[in-house]
Amino acid sequence: MHAPSPSIRPIQPLSDQLISQIAAGEVVERPSAVVKELLENALDAGATQISVRLEQGGVKRIAITDNGRGIAPEQLPLALARHATSKINTLTELENVATLGFRGEALASIASVAQLTLTSRTADAAHAWEIVGVQTADQKSTVAPSSGAPGTTVDVQDLYFNTPARRKFLKTEQTEFGHCAEVVRRIALSRPDVSFSLTHNGKTIDHWAVNDIAKRSAHILGHEFSAARLPLEEAAGPLHLHGYIGLPTASKARGDAQYFYVNGRFVRDKLLMHAVRSAYQDVLHGDRYPSYVISLDLDPALVDVNVHPSKIEVRFRDSRAVHQFVFHAVSRALAQTSATAYGAAPSPTPAPSGAMPWLREQQQTTFAQQFNTPYGVAQTTASYGALFGHAPLAANEDGSVIANPVATNYPAQSLPDGEFPLGFALAQLHGIFILAQNAKGLALVDMHAAHERILYEQLKNALDDNAMQVQPLLIPVTFYADDVEVGTAEDNQDILHSLGFDIAALSPTTLAVRAVPALLKTADAQTLARDVLRDVREFGGSRVLVERRNELLGTLACHTAVRANRTLSVPEMNALLRQMEATERADQCNHGRPTWVQLGLSDLDKLFERGR
Repeated sequence: MHAPSPSIRPIQPLSDQLISQIAAGEVVERPSAVVKELLENALDAGATQISVRLEQGGVKRIAITDNGRGIAPEQLPLALARHATSKINTLTELENVATLGFRGEALASIASVAQLTLTSRTADAAHAWEIVGVQTADQKSTVAPSSGAPGTTVDVQDLYFNTPARRKFLKTEQTEFGHCAEVVRRIALSRPDVSFSLTHNGKTIDHWAVNDIAKRSAHILGHEFSAARLPLEEAAGPLHLHGYIGLPTASKARGDAQYFYVNGRFVRDKLLMHAVRSAYQDVLHGDRYPSYVISLDLDPALVDVNVHPSKIEVRFRDSRAVHQFVFHAVSRALAQTSATAYGAAPSPTPAPSGAMPWLREQQQTTFAQQFNTPYGVAQTTASYGALFGHAPLAANEDGSVIANPVATNYPAQSLPDGEFPLGFALAQLHGIFILAQNAKGLALVDMHAAHERILYEQLKNALDDNAMQVQPLLIPVTFYADDVEVGTAEDNQDILHSLGFDIAALSPTTLAVRAVPALLKTADAQTLARDVLRDVREFGGSRVLVERRNELLGTLACHTAVRANRTLSVPEMNALLRQMEATERADQCNHGRPTWVQLGLSDLDKLFERGR
């Protein structure tokens, strides 16, 4: 059955009222869109105090009052007219927009679908004036005296009262209020120099006093964000990026704590979101979302905000340059998440190559005597003293080692705060955690997570430098493979070699692993080979080396990292601590989990109620 054909009509101009209602469909999608437009107008007017009052989720009433410059009475009718604005006047000004609003459509669109009253007073006026919006062409708006302090109040009531079809699409009161509250939070985050208050159905929901961005973001995003964030401050030419980014350990299951601003305007720009997400890829694998409050300031001529009526999308003159700038700035900030970032100490000396015994076959049995060696007792192997750059230990005539009393015997009260931020190992707990004493108290380390991050960074650096060391296997590891795995191995030899693997087909159903990356030589060769072949097959060789590289290397590192219930000697535990101090992003594993936590002496005192 075909829909009836519309009656043929001559072309004719639409009425101003219908034009405004069509525009309202783009600008006034729901109550939160009204809140956004009115708040932006208030900020453009120079307001330093703004109150937002809502009733029934904003559907019944939205009243926003500011202490801005106000509008002269003779200008009030123009304020409600379509395409009338004080913010731009020429094409040049449109291409260099420095205000949040500029279209001149918001008030007219709102007035066409709601009962709108605009009350305003300039600083030099004796009293305020008000004007009521009209919905039909035969009505005229009149300006009348009113009362009010300097500034402007826009009172919007009964939203969509004359367009019931649109009102049917609104959600519940609580849902609509949630959207309005989120808009207020977004704008409050962009302007910590302005105070905001929010009430709903007569109840005060929140109030944000004038403050700096550190305290404003802590107030809005919560203690979890403020306790796990990194400052961001970078500039390059006309670009300036600043704000806070959350540590990977404070990631969330939803992307509802991501705030990006361009010249003070909140945006949901795919290019910027991709740049930030790409920077976090190195430290946040999986389906977790980082939290951040980031502002990008640049010359208005370099960005086009006239892309969409909602003004939530932007377009950059040089999008690639902006993407790279944001990506590298966030990456550099995240790279500082290492143990050394917690003190003002110089970077520690990396552990000597070969000083991590669990990366090689343990052929020596001398370490066995050192299990459970308590902290403060001079160690009994020359390798331990050499590990920290101290003088070599002397030996007896029979070859036994004489303990050097100054090798690592730091008194508890004089541990160096910066030289070794993670301190020195005391013991291993349940084969999972390392307990270490440092200058601040007790460091608790997840040995698998920490080793996983170290291996991952080593693999990544080796691949970047084209210096992936290969370990040939004395006896190749063979395993059954289906025709797809065999075909993948045969078709992607160059990719596999670049990753440090030599995987060859011995028969239509058998693959042989003849070499693996040297950093992974203690892992199960068959498991590593299957992981590599699976990713190459699913994503293609070129994508594995570009888009999926980090995920693949993280998987390989996870398979190779020291496992739970693996007993480590004290030198091995301390070697791990030194490697952590020398590794970027060592504060979290590849999945964003923390690798260590600090318990200060005050924390320990509280546990035992000392001082009471």
